[in-house]
Amino acid sequence: MDDLRERISRSLRREREAVGISVSELARRAGVSKATVSQLESGSSGPSVETLWAIADALGVPFAAFVEERTNAPTLIRAGDHAGVPSAAAPYLATLIAACPPGARRDLYIIQAEPGEPRRSTPHHIGTTEHVVLISGRALIGPAEAAEELRPGDYLSYPGDASHVFEALEPGTSAVLISELR
Repeated sequence: MDDLRERISRSLRREREAVGISVSELARRAGVSKATVSQLESGSSGPSVETLWAIADALGVPFAAFVEERTNAPTLIRAGDHAGVPSAAAPYLATLIAACPPGARRDLYIIQAEPGEPRRSTPHHIGTTEHVVLISGRALIGPAEAAEELRPGDYLSYPGDASHVFEALEPGTSAVLISELR
């Protein structure tokens, strides 16, 4: 737990300073107390998930920016060995493959989806762009009002800061998705 607190402390200070705001301003934007932000930056207390999400949103960074353990060693994730986070509203599974290193805002996912209810996403932070390469199946992907049908090998880039959709049209649909924030 001390390792995690230290990682959060370093990451929080780095991200706050990169945005160029004070502890007080971050606390105001996140809806938490100034003391909470100060304690997190000093590593004297651990946050709740809700507090960390609120701070990440206020800074415009992914949650992973605070909790991911960085390593320089090669990372191998075999296709059947990764665990994902399922959608509660659609047959859709997102697996974070690699979070972006400090100073960059890019996360890499493998998406597995089945026909059924489309995965509808609300707009992400302003400046987000999503890049998708379809691996298998067929899918309607992109802006909610102008999704494109993709086939294996097709690439699509679209604004992630507007409503968008991922709808599998065939069983076993999968894709690589890169979420990028500038």
